[in-house]
Amino acid sequence: MGGMNAAIHNFCAGPGALPPEVLAALRADLTDWRGLGRSVAEVSHRSEAYRALQAHAEANLRRLMRLGDDREILFLQGGASGQFAMLPYNFLRAGTGADYVVRGHWGEKAARQAARVGAVRTLRDPLDWSPRAAYAHVTTNETIAGTRLPEAFPLPPSPLCADMSSDILAAPRDYGRYAFVYAGAQKNLGVAGLAVVVAEHEFLSRARRNLPACFCYLEHARAGGLYHTPNAFAVDALAHVTDWLLAQGPENVWRRNARKAERLYAELDRSAFWRPLAPPAERSLTNVTFRLPTAGLEEDFLAAAEAEGLVALRGHRALGGIRASLYNALPEAGVDALVAFMRDFERTHG
Repeated sequence: MGGMNAAIHNFCAGPGALPPEVLAALRADLTDWRGLGRSVAEVSHRSEAYRALQAHAEANLRRLMRLGDDREILFLQGGASGQFAMLPYNFLRAGTGADYVVRGHWGEKAARQAARVGAVRTLRDPLDWSPRAAYAHVTTNETIAGTRLPEAFPLPPSPLCADMSSDILAAPRDYGRYAFVYAGAQKNLGVAGLAVVVAEHEFLSRARRNLPACFCYLEHARAGGLYHTPNAFAVDALAHVTDWLLAQGPENVWRRNARKAERLYAELDRSAFWRPLAPPAERSLTNVTFRLPTAGLEEDFLAAAEAEGLVALRGHRALGGIRASLYNALPEAGVDALVAFMRDFERTHG
């Protein structure tokens, strides 16, 4: 849903929809957080109340991702784009390089940032790994093209790092395969302004120490994630979202996500009027991209969908067309409404 209005279904690729229960809780937290008479955004990050909030959010993530104590969780600023630069700054040194699997816009952007720091080798598929790379990097889901990386790929000999911004906690996954995971929070974890970083301690110990403190993972870890003032509102949103996910039952949410994607792809495959963009074997579960016969029809589709309460369906400016993002908070009723609208639109415009 979008906002608090049940008549609106929000398909935005980011910031994504939030569960109504989370929106209600955040609204209360903006006026009187935990009975303190202040907003969560006004409470010191050094206070016991904030420390308890951060510990709760971290504990939820550990539970949902099935992480042990061998992982560090950091809440950083700058979003995933900040991690495109911080990761190579921390782990690339003279004489070393990194493997980057590039299958779309975000993988390419991450590789370009890393290439400013050190040697980067790009590959299309996670198969031909370098034997001595400092790390290997994948983007698990490409929001623009609507493609995903299959989970069962051969592990590299070097530590595996991943940008999971658009599909973290959206489907079953073995997070133990990854030495380093990062995600912008604004799709499945909460609101913009927060990057979640999960790093294996052994891999983290390899990070450079001679960096400016704000860009040094080890400095953030030593400070308990409090080197700088954190975005308390975004951490609060993440705590509420993960509370919601645990209350729903993550397996139930993941099964619901699979049904949503299956229903929408089935409609796209039903008629030649619709042209899905992703190859069937690579179709994303969270971002469904497609075109109509003409650009004019696409504009008509978008305008009519908006009038029906089906919002934020315009494709990324780099690709055009239609994009429906099916993040955790989007109910199945949203996909049902979209499919019903698509059938009516095809009947009148096909």
